[in-house]
Amino acid sequence: MSSGYVLIDVEPGSEYGVFEQASALPFVSDAQVLFGDHDMILKIEAESMGEIARLVVESVRSIKGVTNTKTLACAEL
Repeated sequence: MSSGYVLIDVEPGSEYGVFEQASALPFVSDAQVLFGDHDMILKIEAESMGEIARLVVESVRSIKGVTNTKTLACAEL
């Protein structure tokens, strides 16, 4: 099992809608709204980092209001 965190920037005023949609995705195990450089963070769990990348591109980035994402891969030691 692989894990990653996705930092998300959204259009002003769309935070609540993006949070509701993103946190409901079945592969998201945690979602938090942030203050600071990014608007929210998601923890994603999947079978591989390739799967995480696919989920971010196909599901997270397609949410209306998302303007930018940055995915951080967790090290598998």
